[in-house]
Amino acid sequence: MSLKARLTDDMKQAMRAGDKPRLAVIRMGLAAIKQREVDDRIELDDTQVLSIIEKMIKQRRESVSQFRAGNREDLAEREEAEITVLQAYLPEPLSEGEVESLIEEAIQTTGASSMRDMGNVMSELRAAAHGRVDMAVASARVKSRLARN
Repeated sequence: MSLKARLTDDMKQAMRAGDKPRLAVIRMGLAAIKQREVDDRIELDDTQVLSIIEKMIKQRRESVSQFRAGNREDLAEREEAEITVLQAYLPEPLSEGEVESLIEEAIQTTGASSMRDMGNVMSELRAAAHGRVDMAVASARVKSRLARN
């Protein structure tokens, strides 16, 4: 079953269960997917749907930090609840060891030796671990690894 079909099925289940917060998040996700399909006049595959979900999670994480800075814990909690719903559609995250081995492999593949090569390493890593690792954390690890060289 495609990710988009899974979202649609989950939307129907949330409707039947009367789970309004979950329903709202799923509808928001489906609306973003539909908007992209209409704008680009294409049918999105799972990889593209996954990138939309990742983008939505990233936006909500930024909102959480802004709400906390503004002393709006109620809004931050709501955003965190939305993140939890969206994360259910991401693939299983990689372990620490798997992330480290992917970083090492990306460095070896690109022949990176300094910070100037970080973009190439991140591009390789993004392709290998799409949706399975927080790229901000991976970026920090790559940066520290390349700084040692």
